[in-house]
Amino acid sequence: MSSYADRLNALRAQLAQDALDGFVVPLTDEHMSEYVGAYAQRLAWLTGFQGSAGTAVVLPQEAAIFTDGRYTLQVRQQVSAEQWDYVGVPATSVADWLGAHAPNGGRIGYDPWLHTRAWVEEARKALAEKGATLVPVRRNPIDAVWADQPSPSDAPLAVLDEALAGKSSAAKRAEIADWLQARNADAVVIAALDSIAWTFNVRGDDVTHTPVALAYTVIHADGTADLFVAPEKVTDAVRQHLGNAVRIQDRAAFAPALGGFAGKRVVADPGTAVAAIFDGLEAGGATVVALRDPVILAKAIKNPAEVAGHKAAQARDGAALSRFLKWFEETAPQGGLTEMSAADKLRAFREATGRLKDLSFDTISATGPNGAIPHYKVTDESSLPIERGQLFLIDSGGQYGDGTTDVTRVMPVGDASHEMKDRFTRVLKGHIAIATAIFPDGTTGAQIDGFARRPLWEAGLDFAHGTGHGVGAYLSVHEGPQRIAPPSYPGGQALEPLRAGMFLSNEPGYYKAGEYGIRIENLVHIVERTIPGGDKPMLAFETLTFAPIERSLILPELLSPEERAWLDAYHAEVLTIVGPQLESAERAWLEAKCAPIG
Repeated sequence: MSSYADRLNALRAQLAQDALDGFVVPLTDEHMSEYVGAYAQRLAWLTGFQGSAGTAVVLPQEAAIFTDGRYTLQVRQQVSAEQWDYVGVPATSVADWLGAHAPNGGRIGYDPWLHTRAWVEEARKALAEKGATLVPVRRNPIDAVWADQPSPSDAPLAVLDEALAGKSSAAKRAEIADWLQARNADAVVIAALDSIAWTFNVRGDDVTHTPVALAYTVIHADGTADLFVAPEKVTDAVRQHLGNAVRIQDRAAFAPALGGFAGKRVVADPGTAVAAIFDGLEAGGATVVALRDPVILAKAIKNPAEVAGHKAAQARDGAALSRFLKWFEETAPQGGLTEMSAADKLRAFREATGRLKDLSFDTISATGPNGAIPHYKVTDESSLPIERGQLFLIDSGGQYGDGTTDVTRVMPVGDASHEMKDRFTRVLKGHIAIATAIFPDGTTGAQIDGFARRPLWEAGLDFAHGTGHGVGAYLSVHEGPQRIAPPSYPGGQALEPLRAGMFLSNEPGYYKAGEYGIRIENLVHIVERTIPGGDKPMLAFETLTFAPIERSLILPELLSPEERAWLDAYHAEVLTIVGPQLESAERAWLEAKCAPIG
């Protein structure tokens, strides 16, 4: 099966053998993860799509791939229009499409370990109107035809030092136990990999760019826990760290264990626990309480040790990025660079810190038209030469033992057009509007998202992604529950109240299809802010990322005095934090980049 058409045909043949008239292929794993291990990359194997969010539906005569606005261009480049229809979400949901396209009386298969119960109920209802049924499969049919499917990772767990975690695992489990007792519940099933890593102060290497391990846990109201993980991944040091209150069981024992809670009240998160978990608990006689995973909010509100670690990681990452920006400015106009070679060079600068454990995601190294694809992933096949007259966008980050970084900068190669500068300056104005926002405690990300868009709206422009996402503490680069985005953003995260201690990205952008892309991204920390004479608790953003913002792309006349003051103050802080880490020639370059805008 050397072609994607062959793979699609093989899947259809398998579906016919399984007496199914269709199958749904989401991009996730058994933990509802955004980024997944190689073994779970079923959507990419089937279609060629390399984005981080999407779903496919295969019927006997039709096939459709569903992506949101971030991937409108990318999906058309990577997935054949001869075999696949492109469908945009949330305008059209997978369930609605199934209801319109499934054959009358058809049997549509789904893997209950890859979907939430809410999705199952929505799809089942939509299919019922056609007399069709939704059928759980025992074995994923893609796994049956994917001959060289990788095995799950066997990398060992590692202990996260309590000095970096800021709180012991025992203390975290005690807080979860108190949470359970307050809700008259006996246990909580936690399936989200980053929640498990945070709770037990462990990290793993099972998912590229995200330091988590494939595991499940059940935490009980007495503070003890069962951790379901492959035994070979647990070293003596990890066993000693976890202690006697954590019972280690094989990951394969998790599904059968769900049947052992007869008469118990067990909490499961409908957003992160798949349908199979709810089915297994209910089949065993448990009363399932559908509540959000109690770790999610606790993990999002960073403690002082996590904040301090993140700032240390940001300082060294800012120096690595600044070195790269200087190198790029000097090298790119000479020719010979490609998107791939630029990404490799930035990784080398990060590796030179001696502290890099991994990238925090696949670097978005995009020149010219590829910059207009917000979540573009450079490959050997897609990598373009970086040429004069283009804008180069690089969105990247590092996983360090003390923090997770994510930053985007744009550099011109030679001269930029007036239009490029206008758009860049408008994006900068939106970035500053978020960075300087002051808002009441309890404000949602949806309420302030428009701050970042107004300068673009005033010119009849916009961007088709959220303005900001949560970030973990040496964990996932995309972390909930908080987000800055329009109210309609999928998942409702934009309606989550913002709280002191949360990390977010601040990343407005602008994309001109086929020509260039612009995005300016820093990470920010929500802090309390006292307003003299005010009578409400207020919050504000503390910027965490420090690297120069390209001054040659800024039209100073479009900036207000307040915006110029912010930019000058920001660059002064960049010089203070990053400058001492650089050699003399590098520091001289940075001083010029950080001079007052005038």
